[in-house]
Amino acid sequence: MRREPAGDVGRAKEMDETVSEFFRRTILKIPMTEMMTILKTWNFLSENQLQTVNFRQRKESLVQDLVLLCEENRASLNDAALLDIIYTQFHRHQKVWDVFQMSKGPGEDIDLFDMEQFKSSFKKILKRALKNVTVSFRDAEENAVWIRIAWGTQYRKPNQYKPAYVVYYSQTPYAFTSSSQLKSNLPLLGQALTIASKHHQIVKMDLRSRYLDSLKAIVFKQYNQTFETHNSTTPLQERSLGLDINMDSRIIHENKTEKERVQRVTQEIFGDYPQPRLEFAQYKLETKFKSDLNGGILTEREEPLRCLVKFSSPHLLEALKSLAPAGIADAPLSPLLTCIPNKGMNYFKIRDK
Repeated sequence: MRREPAGDVGRAKEMDETVSEFFRRTILKIPMTEMMTILKTWNFLSENQLQTVNFRQRKESLVQDLVLLCEENRASLNDAALLDIIYTQFHRHQKVWDVFQMSKGPGEDIDLFDMEQFKSSFKKILKRALKNVTVSFRDAEENAVWIRIAWGTQYRKPNQYKPAYVVYYSQTPYAFTSSSQLKSNLPLLGQALTIASKHHQIVKMDLRSRYLDSLKAIVFKQYNQTFETHNSTTPLQERSLGLDINMDSRIIHENKTEKERVQRVTQEIFGDYPQPRLEFAQYKLETKFKSDLNGGILTEREEPLRCLVKFSSPHLLEALKSLAPAGIADAPLSPLLTCIPNKGMNYFKIRDK
């Protein structure tokens, strides 16, 4: 099976220096341990061509050999963009992902979805608004499409080295985007997503993480699955109670009863499955100073007091889940900490009622 089409620019007769350099830099960032796997997934170079390459030589020499093969095959800019998409799919955790939620207008029915029509519409909307932009697509599992957008300006060609990525699951109201430095293009991106997917409006959710699969599980309510690995490989409910056999039997009984209660409460709140992986939760507090005493500088202050609290961990929800069983916090934890998956957010603003 030959490679799938990747975007909007036709095949050039020869690779120019810009495309050649794009290939060189894209291949150079692929780890040697993943090189063959990614190249085979790309499916642009034939098996016979790959067999002619010495994959044990210095990386710079290997990259040069692969670029020459791409030139022989008259590779295009979109072939390089597709390779970059595949690399990003393998290393999706290197990016920070935001979640956007779309909605239909009042009384609008769910339309039949056509992926090719979506791609065509999405690309046309961006092209009409911005001449210098390249858009590439790659279909993925679960009816998802990965979209790579290299933004330019009216006077500058697209920057292929700082692309934005969008992952859209067909017939759902959710899209996941890699955080882009070009914030000014977000309204255009939102417009293209909304119109192409036949929705009415789009809003950015207060949810962000490096772990795309976990974000998807949160918004689609798919918690009972295996997520990206983390340090603790033993599920909470399988961990030992850790009681000292030399303790007084009455203390052991009391400790065991309390630990069982904590275990039960924790399982009721978090479930008995691995938690989606988030790295932080942020809480912004705005409140007026209240006091029973009359007068004082703070009571006369019109501006609210502001405070920001941020909880960080390589695996925040698993860390929160382990607090009470470890004796670090009382059970149950505050709903502000335990509501993260159900509310689908890890940015909170807390104001006076």
